[in-house]
Amino acid sequence: MKYKDYYQILGVAREASGDDIKKAYRRLARKFHPDVSREPGAEEKFKEIGEAYETLKDAEKRAAYDRLGSYQAGQDFRPPPDWEQQFHPHFTAEGVDLGELDLADLLAGLAGGRRARAAGVKIPMPGEDYEMTAELTLEQAARGTEVDVNLSVLEQDERGLPRRGRRSFKVRIAQGATDGQRLRVPGKGGKGANGGRDGDLYLNIVLRPHRLFRASGHDLYLDLPLAPWEAVLGAAVEVPTLSGPVRLKVPPGTQAGQRLRLGGRGLPKPGSGAGDLYAIVQIVVPESPSESEHARYRQLAEISNFNPRAHFERETIK
Repeated sequence: MKYKDYYQILGVAREASGDDIKKAYRRLARKFHPDVSREPGAEEKFKEIGEAYETLKDAEKRAAYDRLGSYQAGQDFRPPPDWEQQFHPHFTAEGVDLGELDLADLLAGLAGGRRARAAGVKIPMPGEDYEMTAELTLEQAARGTEVDVNLSVLEQDERGLPRRGRRSFKVRIAQGATDGQRLRVPGKGGKGANGGRDGDLYLNIVLRPHRLFRASGHDLYLDLPLAPWEAVLGAAVEVPTLSGPVRLKVPPGTQAGQRLRLGGRGLPKPGSGAGDLYAIVQIVVPESPSESEHARYRQLAEISNFNPRAHFERETIK
């Protein structure tokens, strides 16, 4: 059996907390997700990260893994005898060659399994829960979408021993999903044993960066460039939204950094309603003004009493 250093795979210390392990998994899963990563071997790395997290997020599996000892990654090893007696006594009794098993398979079916066999009875055991990252565009989050799910799941062979299988299916995500949301898909995890319920699948929603909008919950934010005269005099400008462009009234005297609200133009909320769209004003000056424009600006500078740095002087006087 080949040793896999799950702590090294996730980049955490062996004494890392559960929260630290979850944060590391989410960060790496986002980086190596096959749909977005251009890293060489991203798909295999993504599977390896998921395997490590499935073990370390579960207290019993993590304890069993830690009891195996520490080896070099890829090194051949065999669990010590006391480990087999404590965690998998039925393997020894049935003469199963542990060397033929993968480390993930060895650890996958620990919860409840050894207690049932030790008692000589078959009790229902729930299937394993699975967790994966689903990356969506803002447009997909706004209208709802389907994602393809491909899972490596725990099954049982004819002897009742764990083995890995593949399951592929589609999951519908309703409109209104937000960044960081965790969606539960009942019954789409590992198969239950002895009549136990199937496990669940948890989808961690990640919204991909958009070229125009930034999302915060169901609200969206957009940088709105305005010419100086539009900010001073007021204007009606066209603003993009996820459902198409709309006209926005800019009041006279609008300041840089001011937020102009478009109600109900954010992401849809589950059930009904939607968040808001906030246009953040950015004052933009012409890069290559004409001679005529230069002359007008010089004329304005000569006649205007406006001092944008007057507060500097007030602070100095104090």
